[in-house]
Amino acid sequence: MYVKNEHMRRNDKLKIVFMGTPEYATKIFAKLVEQADFEVVLLVTQQDKPVGRKQVLTPPNIKQWANEHLLDIEIYQPKTLKNEETQAHIASFAPDFIVVAAYGQILPKAILDIAPCINLHASLLPKYRGASPIQSAILNQEIYSGVTAMLMNEGLDTGKILSMSYIQTRDKCVDALFDEMSECAATLTLATLRNFNSISPLSQVDTNATHCKKIKKEDGLINFTDESAYTLYVKSLAYKDWPGIFLDSGLKLRGVSVFNKHKQEEPLKILSIHKSGIEVACKQGTVLINELQPVSKKFICSLDYINGKRLSVGDILV
Repeated sequence: MYVKNEHMRRNDKLKIVFMGTPEYATKIFAKLVEQADFEVVLLVTQQDKPVGRKQVLTPPNIKQWANEHLLDIEIYQPKTLKNEETQAHIASFAPDFIVVAAYGQILPKAILDIAPCINLHASLLPKYRGASPIQSAILNQEIYSGVTAMLMNEGLDTGKILSMSYIQTRDKCVDALFDEMSECAATLTLATLRNFNSISPLSQVDTNATHCKKIKKEDGLINFTDESAYTLYVKSLAYKDWPGIFLDSGLKLRGVSVFNKHKQEEPLKILSIHKSGIEVACKQGTVLINELQPVSKKFICSLDYINGKRLSVGDILV
């Protein structure tokens, strides 16, 4: 088992093993490799995966960034962290810290015992433990969320809290929040590592914990008959990048905003037409829709869509 004080070098650079996969992790990694007092000795990320209809083998975002910047850092892509060979390889770098951000696998005890493992989780723990904290904060219209630096244990986001940073979240879309969270996490990482010896880790209160699931494609399915204008708007913010929001027919919507919170009309009826889009009724209230995407086609202006379908005010959208 590591001992905290043994990992704070006075003269040498602190050696870091970094584990992460998507863009959120890339921004933290990029900030770390710029620092004179840290040395990232190993990058551990997920394996390349087939992407898109043509299933093109594509490296993770963080690997692409590292290769583009010609970093002299080994990129290690083990299929699992559970075998002894993988664990021995990571341990061979004798890191002072292992920094983890959206890596994509649970770390086994053998990895946790190599060095202090610090996870940058995109929520104010113990709220939103799990795979989709940013989307969950948007869906629940939290006024504030943030990033927690956590000393990892064998549980899912249950480790002791080292530090936190707050971000205002209301009415922000998922990509904007991801950008803010990653910048916030990068700054928090540096402060946490540099002050690690003076931090007293705080245990999470499990009774206050909430959990969030991994997002699936079907989460983007919406129903104008059952949902309010505000609910549809919030879903459009949370699922903007993926899976988007769409109807049973497969018709996708983009650029959705609340037009009227209280109007009561037949759901899916087109109520008015504007330069920026069409007003459509929901269970309660109405939304303005900028763009629509029929199945197997590209997004087009919603006005062009209804013109092509010969729809007008008073007609049902689908």
